[in-house]
Amino acid sequence: MTTRPKAFFVNGGAGRMICSIPAFEKYQEEITDDFIIVCEGGSDIFKGHPTLDDKVYDSWHRNLFKDKLVDMDIVSTEPYRVWEYYNQQCSLSQAFDIEISNKGVRELPPPALHLSKDELLFGRQVISEIKKRTKKDKVIVIQPFGRGIEVVDDTLIDRTARSIELKNLKQIIKKLQNEGFGIAVMSEFKVDFDEDKLKDEVAFPENVPLRQWGAIIKYADHFLGCDSVGQHLAYSMETKSTVVLGSTYPINVSYPNCEFMEIMDLGEIDREYSPIRITIDERVDRKMENIMSMTDEIVDHITTHITKSTKVKE
Repeated sequence: MTTRPKAFFVNGGAGRMICSIPAFEKYQEEITDDFIIVCEGGSDIFKGHPTLDDKVYDSWHRNLFKDKLVDMDIVSTEPYRVWEYYNQQCSLSQAFDIEISNKGVRELPPPALHLSKDELLFGRQVISEIKKRTKKDKVIVIQPFGRGIEVVDDTLIDRTARSIELKNLKQIIKKLQNEGFGIAVMSEFKVDFDEDKLKDEVAFPENVPLRQWGAIIKYADHFLGCDSVGQHLAYSMETKSTVVLGSTYPINVSYPNCEFMEIMDLGEIDREYSPIRITIDERVDRKMENIMSMTDEIVDHITTHITKSTKVKE
C-alpha cells in the first residue's frame, strides 16, 4: 500500500488555528513523512514558527493544488466531531491531536505564538500609552465578545451565549476603573460609553491584527475574556487571566488547570452541550440563551478577584 504525504486542512477562526499548533508540533516530532498545513481562514498565526512556518499555506496559494495537493492525501480536520471532545474528555488542542496523530488524549504544551520584535514593541507601546493617558499603573485587556456577536437593531446579541452581556461589561469596567485599572477593549465593535459616566477613557485600539493583540496582551497586567481567541493569546503569552464561560465547557475551550488562569464558569450547573458543527439543536440554544447574564454578586466576585490577583508588570 502506497503511503502518501498528508495535507491537513484547518478552518474556522484564529482561536482554532492557535489551538492546532501543539498538535502539529507533536505530529512533526513523531513522523518522518513530509506534510503541509492548509489554512482556510488565513495563516498569520503560524508566522515565525521555527519548524512549522515553511509547511503552512493559505488555501488561495497560487498553484497549491498542482504543485502540492495532487500528490497528497487530504485530511479535513474538525475537532468538534471528535468523540472525546463532545463528551468533555479533551481540549480543543487535544482533539486536533487525536485527529492528526490518532494516539488518544495526551498532554500537550501551550501553543507557541512567535512574535517579532516589531510586534512586541507595538504591544509594549500601546500599554505604555494607556497607562500614561489614564495615569494608572496597571492595564487590563478585556475581550467581551465572541465570534457569535452581531448587531441587531443597534443592539449587540450573541445567540451562542459565549459573550459577556453589554450591561455586565459596563458594570465591570466601572468597578475596575475605580480599583485603579486602565482599560483596553479588544473588540470589532466599539461600545458607546458616553452615557455611563465612566471615570476614565476606555481604549479601543482599532484595526489591530491578532498578532499585535497578542503582544498587547503580553504586556498587559491582566486579561479578562470569554470563549474567544483572546484567552488563547493570553495562555500563549502567560498573562494572568480571568475567563468567563457560559454555554461552553472549560475542559473543551479553555485551560482549567492553568495556574495563571481563573475560570468563572457561569454555566456549571445548567449547561448542556451544544453540538456545534455536528448538528443544530435549537432546544439547547434556547435553554442557554441567558446563561452569560451576571448578577451584581457575580460582577462583584469577578472584579474583586481581578483586583486581588493582579500584580503590576515591570
